Amino acid sequence: MSVPPSDARYMRLALALGQRHLGRTWPNPSVGAVVVAGPPGAERIVGQGVTAPGGRPHGEPLALVQAGQAARGATLYVTLEPCSHHGRTPPCTEAIVAAGIARVVSAIEDPDPRVAGRGHALLREAGIAVETGLLADMARRDHLGHIRRVTTGRPAIHLKLARTRDGFAAASGPERLRITGPVADGAVHLWRAHADAILVGIGTARADDPSLTVRLPGLAQRSPQRVVLDSRLVLQPQSVLVRTAHDVPTLVLATRGAPAHAKRMLESMGLEVVRVADDGQGRVDLSAALAALAERGLTRLCSEGGPRLADALAEADLIDLCTLMTGPSELGPTGGLPAIGPHLRALLDGGRLRAVEARTLGPDRAVTYERID
Repeated sequence: MSVPPSDARYMRLALALGQRHLGRTWPNPSVGAVVVAGPPGAERIVGQGVTAPGGRPHGEPLALVQAGQAARGATLYVTLEPCSHHGRTPPCTEAIVAAGIARVVSAIEDPDPRVAGRGHALLREAGIAVETGLLADMARRDHLGHIRRVTTGRPAIHLKLARTRDGFAAASGPERLRITGPVADGAVHLWRAHADAILVGIGTARADDPSLTVRLPGLAQRSPQRVVLDSRLVLQPQSVLVRTAHDVPTLVLATRGAPAHAKRMLESMGLEVVRVADDGQGRVDLSAALAALAERGLTRLCSEGGPRLADALAEADLIDLCTLMTGPSELGPTGGLPAIGPHLRALLDGGRLRAVEARTLGPDRAVTYERID
């Protein structure tokens, strides 16, 4: 069945609206909605909405309120199946029916067991024409964090790794290796702004002493929560992450055997410490850590923890997106720490992670790979 060009255009607008608030609406998905009224060829947009920061209100009722009476007999384009369950606010399906919408074009069904097709069914029972599947692949990418959390009990993970042209992530010595330029760095900060949290391991936290904030003009307030995997709670009080914890929420995941005095010290400085199970070798169990983050409502993680954490995530098959950023310089014969470990290499070579996008960012090149389920 052919799709009218106008349908695709309005759904693209709904997707663009939803993308604006990625990272700001958890535990709810960032849903974009557009209300269009009028006959084909003479239609006009009468309402637009996106899920508000914090997850309420949803995008659909915001678009319907903006449309007002013009919503009667109109078409609603929405990036995710409208909710059908009562929470802190009434379900979106009730608002859609009450507004007099005649047709709903929905990109994908919501896998949340509380919805899972029920929203579409209720709309059809109310006499509303419902069409699904338009730009579904794009919608699944945008809502991947929500989908992972409600179906597997963990957030989606976007792994970012930078490497020299000859494949190294760090030099042999103590000096920090600068790999990418300002254009690539800006892209990383934009990914951070669209994440619910940034994940690093204690090795990166101690070696690089990063701030893990968004430093793009006008987006500083979009700095997400920071999460550090620190099995034995050795994060130092003089580190940037600790010193800025009162400004940017910072969560440390430790094992149950981590020292109590270290936990009290970090908590006194404004960090939150959560204990989870270990992996049998004294390290935080990654699956347990991600489950704890999902329970807190987090859906989208940007992992910047370096090659060791990257390979551990690969070994546990927990990577959903992987972006490899390659700089123009080589480290040379002195060598260093390889950016890609054996388990990540196996996923890339075996096709578990498939290249879906390549971008040139100044002198750097970024290739993004997507998980194949």
